[in-house]
Amino acid sequence: MPSISPSHDVLIAGAGPVGLFLACELRLAGCSVLVLERDADPHAPLKALPFGLRGLSVPTIESLDRRGLLQPLKDRAARKDIPGAAHWMKQPRRAGGHFAGIQFFHDQVDPGQWPWRLPDPVETLAADMASIEAVLYERAEALGVEIRRGRPVEAVAQSDEGVTVYAGGQAFLGQWLVGCDGGRSAVRKAMGIGFTGTAPEFTGYSALVELEDPALLAPGRHYTATGMYTFIAPGTIAMVDFDGGASHRTPATREHVEAVLRKVSGAPVTVTSLELATTWTDRAYLAADYRKGRVLLAGDAAHVHSPLGGQGLNLGLGDAMNLGWKLAAAIRGRAPADLLDSYARERRPVAAQILDWSRAQVALMRPEPASRALEAIVRDMIATHDGATYFAGRVWGVGLRYDLGDAHPLVGRSAPDFALADATRLNRHLHDGNSLLLDFNARAALRAIADRWPGQLAYLAAEADNRLGVDAMLIRPDGIVAWASSAAQAEADPSPAIKRWLGAPTA
Repeated sequence: MPSISPSHDVLIAGAGPVGLFLACELRLAGCSVLVLERDADPHAPLKALPFGLRGLSVPTIESLDRRGLLQPLKDRAARKDIPGAAHWMKQPRRAGGHFAGIQFFHDQVDPGQWPWRLPDPVETLAADMASIEAVLYERAEALGVEIRRGRPVEAVAQSDEGVTVYAGGQAFLGQWLVGCDGGRSAVRKAMGIGFTGTAPEFTGYSALVELEDPALLAPGRHYTATGMYTFIAPGTIAMVDFDGGASHRTPATREHVEAVLRKVSGAPVTVTSLELATTWTDRAYLAADYRKGRVLLAGDAAHVHSPLGGQGLNLGLGDAMNLGWKLAAAIRGRAPADLLDSYARERRPVAAQILDWSRAQVALMRPEPASRALEAIVRDMIATHDGATYFAGRVWGVGLRYDLGDAHPLVGRSAPDFALADATRLNRHLHDGNSLLLDFNARAALRAIADRWPGQLAYLAAEADNRLGVDAMLIRPDGIVAWASSAAQAEADPSPAIKRWLGAPTA
């Protein structure tokens, strides 16, 4: 019989960025958390530069800032000279991102088309996975998260009272289980949750090599009659071979990488040595459900797609930010009846949209005349201000909005990081993970309402030069605006919106 661990409020399978961020959110709310990680060693070559490089979306940057994690990550990125590691940044204009390799630039983007945002410059950030995990691990450790490594999930059993996870020859008990254990999630499979979508069209490769004659390959990204490759001298290569994903599980030997590189590039290159190589595909799958009883999914366990555009990490961290406070409220017995159900209702459509965004890029990359013709049209669109602004809005995530049933242009969107008169910014007031009632007019009635939810809802009376026409707003713990009023609605009552998200008043 396996030994049985003391029970926790939440068990999390997977100590990657999504699992660690979720664990931090739950501990911030006072929940006991145990993270079970398959790998014994958190370090891996693919988490470091250059292949570990990830572009962080605006929602991710804002989420990290709201928990005081952004500056530590920036400090690590600065020490590693990460901006200089991104090949698309080695050019006179500041690149903002790309769609299937077609770049757009900051000087093309018109933020005035996003009236729900402050007119501040849009912040973008790149960081390596090793740094992201290190910052989250340090915070998790400081908050008292327990992490057990070398514990792959072997089986899951749940009842009305809780969940038992069998991992590494031991049984672990929890009220809830969240699978953050990747695209081949053992938790998802154990629960029999469907995972469907579109099969891969290509095998992608990322490799560090030594070439006999690097001059045979032109630097940059190139579409060819047989695929696509990107070359950064002297030996960093990314390439896709439209083989239907057949080689994804084939060992990436020196000979195999050389053969594919010759096929895709059309050049008689010779790979003299292979330092590191990994494969990936454009498979795009989505979980049929994000929850089954007391078991939930987040990150790649709930959705997988190609790494084109770097949306996967951001999507998973968004899941964690959305789920953490809702699950904590359910554990504390304070959650309204359907609060936990709103996790899948809000996040699953976002994932479906990202999967389609990935599929659209694949369509543009196919080695066929129709795709080259379509690429030319998209390239012309991105070169315009309206086109660049549209693609920036999608890639940066500034258009993210949940349908919360309120027509106010800010409701369902990320709260603007207002510069307040006391020299602080709004995000600083969200570090504790509570909801916040922001009042620009210091109304005694709003303070009295906030006082009815002690320990759940903070009240902040503040002044700001630019309010975006807002007099007051209710901000959820994940930074999403749940209610807002303007000068024309000076007597608007936030109580119904507060009850919707926080439940009945406690005082």
